[in-house]
Amino acid sequence: MLKKITDRVSYVGKIDWELRRFHGDEYSTHHGSSYNSYLVRGGKTALIDTVWAPFAGEFMENLACEGVLEKIDYVISNHAEPDHSGAMPLLMKARPELPVYCTANGVKTLKGMYHQDWNFQVVKTGDTLDLGEGLTLTFVEAPMLHWPDTMFSYLSGENILFSNDAFGQHLASETLYNDTVDQCELFQEALKYYANILTPFSKLVTKKINDVLALNLPLSLICPSHGVIWRKDLTSIVEAYLKWADDYQEDQAVVVYDTMWNATRRMAEAVAQGMREERPGMTVKCLSASKCDVNDLITEVFKSKAVVVGSPTFNKGILRSIAAVLEEMRGLAFKKKKGAAFGAYGWSGESVKMIEAGLAEAGFELAASGLKMLWNPDNGGLEQCREFGRSVAATLS
Repeated sequence: MLKKITDRVSYVGKIDWELRRFHGDEYSTHHGSSYNSYLVRGGKTALIDTVWAPFAGEFMENLACEGVLEKIDYVISNHAEPDHSGAMPLLMKARPELPVYCTANGVKTLKGMYHQDWNFQVVKTGDTLDLGEGLTLTFVEAPMLHWPDTMFSYLSGENILFSNDAFGQHLASETLYNDTVDQCELFQEALKYYANILTPFSKLVTKKINDVLALNLPLSLICPSHGVIWRKDLTSIVEAYLKWADDYQEDQAVVVYDTMWNATRRMAEAVAQGMREERPGMTVKCLSASKCDVNDLITEVFKSKAVVVGSPTFNKGILRSIAAVLEEMRGLAFKKKKGAAFGAYGWSGESVKMIEAGLAEAGFELAASGLKMLWNPDNGGLEQCREFGRSVAATLS
């Protein structure tokens, strides 16, 4: 059903309370999500984005039941990823003549996804679409936020920025708005979204936000394509993005480990203890890579000044959970973070060097030479681990 946002803008998306994994199995969504689609009605009617394919039939039924399916004049595709474009094939089958407004990369992506040559209308930054009755859409290209095709659409007359994935969160809420949900939960999900998806594009985030701010556009609402609509204190999420994009760090370090027979776990806990002793005011978290949700773990890495990674040697290598975390960190391209490696071994002992290589490839500065211990550390070995933690913490500003 349509949900009124303003007299001329309605919500026609889908709240997905059941969603727990996203991007295949890559991203955890503990609080569900939403696929936000918007209907703008002036003299002409524009549909901004659609929903994910599993809900395409329901989406089309709702448009038909509300009597708006046949009244749509334009389709705006801010981003062609399937969670936003999944209902396009059904929509365009029902209304094949509809013009689809998107970037040039949007055309390529939609054709690549659906193998259809729809009535594409390519737009660039500054192009406009007059909907009549004082409503005009202005398009702003936002490549790599977070796909090459992404754009924003600004609705003058209502002062709304349709920002697609920017400023979004995976958070299901029937109440729709930022001031109606738990604020800690909201900003935690927004931070997690940024850390796990937008981090590699931080310089582009800063530039695009500053570009939009420079336009001095009046802004009443920010309507993203996941999660809640920002209608109160809009600057809070904009300022948060600018802060997160600026090589964000809190006074925190995280020890990430996996273990086979608890030797590396004992080392990890001693390393964390040493770090706390050296920096009593600093938050130090000790997280098992095999037990902790990887996206929550990466969010803690994003917040940290230093990441100390430990694994025993297994088959002349490292445990797979640690390999996965190192690969995540490499892909996300964190900046200005320090790292160190440790681990227990029985006979060959390659894990520490492999972790150090992984940290270096991920762009981390090594804060100390790695520490490896034969078999299970005794009291003297645990003191070495504490001293190792102290030495890493001492390098942090």
